[in-house]
Amino acid sequence: MNNRLMIPASHWLKTDFHTLFRTRPDGRIVCENDPDQTPGPRFWLAGCAETNLCATRADLPDGLVAELEGLAASEPPFVHPKTPVHLERYLSLLGGDGPAEHSFGLVFELPHDTPYRGDARLAGSDSEEGAGMMRSWATDGIPKAWFDLGFREVADFWTPWCAAIVDGEVASLAFAARLADTGAELGLVTAKAFRGQGFGAAATAGWSQLPTLRSRTLFYSTDRDNVSSQRVAARLGLRLRGASLRIS
Repeated sequence: MNNRLMIPASHWLKTDFHTLFRTRPDGRIVCENDPDQTPGPRFWLAGCAETNLCATRADLPDGLVAELEGLAASEPPFVHPKTPVHLERYLSLLGGDGPAEHSFGLVFELPHDTPYRGDARLAGSDSEEGAGMMRSWATDGIPKAWFDLGFREVADFWTPWCAAIVDGEVASLAFAARLADTGAELGLVTAKAFRGQGFGAAATAGWSQLPTLRSRTLFYSTDRDNVSSQRVAARLGLRLRGASLRIS
């Protein structure tokens, strides 16, 4: 049995939270836990069948925080495809002069050593091939297919990562979108010419096998409307364990 499935739900959600965000000692969100330290959501709610967990950003007034937390405490289990019963109230409280932007997410459990059989060759960031590829790109420039996807320099390839390589080209890249001592959140990008062929699943499976991630709980999250990302999860047979709400 995979021992990751035995982690209590409350601990699993807290691990996800501390993987996603940098926080103050009181648990308020300071920013995203990514290398760029991008702003975090003003309100975050996550849940599974057993429990819910919410958090607020550090710049919100204490009175507003108390009201948001009070509403969240009365939420029934927040699971896909349910919508939080107090959604409209959250949006109203945080809307100010206009509607607050929000999004729904799905959180899958990604076991270590997730199996997947595919045609791609895999190379990790800690491998000789992976290190050589980055040295080459640092000297010769990022390939156009990846430059067009927003990767401007080798520092944009957040480690640890695993690349699925097809005919000498990087077809898909799974990387550490968020990395903490106890957890790691997968980020996944597939080059346009290689999409829909299973290479994202191959890179994800390879990422789950990286030695540097062995001691961390791994998370595969995606937007509720991102069908292609959910297909990757389905290819790998990942267990949908939680749902989330972000209000920015």
